Amino acid sequence: MIEESPPGDEPSGSSNFSWSMDCSPVLRVKQVYISSVILAAESPFFYKARYGFYIYLFSNGMRESDQKHATLRISASEEAALMELLSFMYSGKLSSISAPLVLDVLMAADKFEVASCMRYCSQLLRSQSMTTESALLFLELPSSVSMALAVQPLTDAAKEFLANKYQDLSKSQDELTNLPLVGIEAILSSDILQVASEDAVYDFLLKWARARYGKVEERREILGSCLVRLVRFPYMTCRKLRKVLACNDLDNEIASKAVLEALFFKAETPHRQRALASEESSASRRFVERAYKYQPVKVVEFELPHPQCIVYLDLKREECANLFPSGRVYSQAFHLGGQGFFLSAHCNVDQQSQLHCFGLFLGMQEKGSVAFTVDYEFAARTRPAGDFVSKYKGYYTFTGGKAVGYRNLFAIPWAAFLAEDSLYFINGILHLRAELTIKQPQHH
Repeated sequence: MIEESPPGDEPSGSSNFSWSMDCSPVLRVKQVYISSVILAAESPFFYKARYGFYIYLFSNGMRESDQKHATLRISASEEAALMELLSFMYSGKLSSISAPLVLDVLMAADKFEVASCMRYCSQLLRSQSMTTESALLFLELPSSVSMALAVQPLTDAAKEFLANKYQDLSKSQDELTNLPLVGIEAILSSDILQVASEDAVYDFLLKWARARYGKVEERREILGSCLVRLVRFPYMTCRKLRKVLACNDLDNEIASKAVLEALFFKAETPHRQRALASEESSASRRFVERAYKYQPVKVVEFELPHPQCIVYLDLKREECANLFPSGRVYSQAFHLGGQGFFLSAHCNVDQQSQLHCFGLFLGMQEKGSVAFTVDYEFAARTRPAGDFVSKYKGYYTFTGGKAVGYRNLFAIPWAAFLAEDSLYFINGILHLRAELTIKQPQHH
């Protein structure tokens, strides 16, 4: 029953509302006097009760008998959190900042629509040391609109924690495989994920789904509804995209759509690709490039009159700057004549001038039974026209595990290569092209 108390009074042994605690088949009634004015000001739930907008609030078990008295039925496990919530509405603070209590109060605040307490609890939880377990717990909070708005900073912090902890996808594979769906979504949504290539993201996702969902139908459902959107198909290799189309774990229509979109993206000019990436919302990052260990390339292949491919590799100015003084960056693999090749860009010392310079090299991945004599040509776009200009030509007989190239591709020192007036950066991007032609395979 309700008996109005002055707004300045603290909650005491009884209230305007008498709450019935459902501890067992027997109900326990506890009366707490509290100002309905304060409750109505802090909570739309109690506002409706105070002014009689609803006679029965079945969903929360609340029943009004008149303007002065009401009964609220809760479970015994909710009592401590509810009393803390009532105290907060008077004082603006909690008696304890322990994570379990704060989390219980947060849930109560969501149930009784006390937005100020939800924000307060969210800030308290965010200020405490986070663990994998707590981060996953925060990401699994109820998804009501009011809760989502109040705890957005907390869930953002949880996602950031998981993304940073599992930044390197090649490590802790067993631990990663045991993470629930919300954890996988947080990690694979990250732009800072460090992986060899997007192919590795796709392979991990299949591994995780197969470990968690034994039936093909279940895997198709979870991959199609939640996880496929996390894979950035435009940055996968064409060889892997072919495997996507043949994958039995993916719905054919979803797989075809993803691959087709990836191929259209690859066919776009670099300028248009950057525009597509910048236009994306935070909820969709499929056109945004991650921090790949191996740089994505665009490849055009020909079979006649000779096996040939033209490979395009773009490097940002900051990526080049980070190579100094002796770093190198590798491209994704591409294939010619059934063998895997790659490009590598280096910062090295010119043997004649003894100054640092930019070098570009071509390497073969694995040893095989065939030796390839490859004619190759390196070129780069130059300002102001923006046309590709040939910088080095040569030929080399590859037997696997070998690399060939030119240590000082632009015949200038490193400082001149990176200078603001450098001819080789167009809108901050270095555009490289390698043309490879196999003239005659030689069997050992």
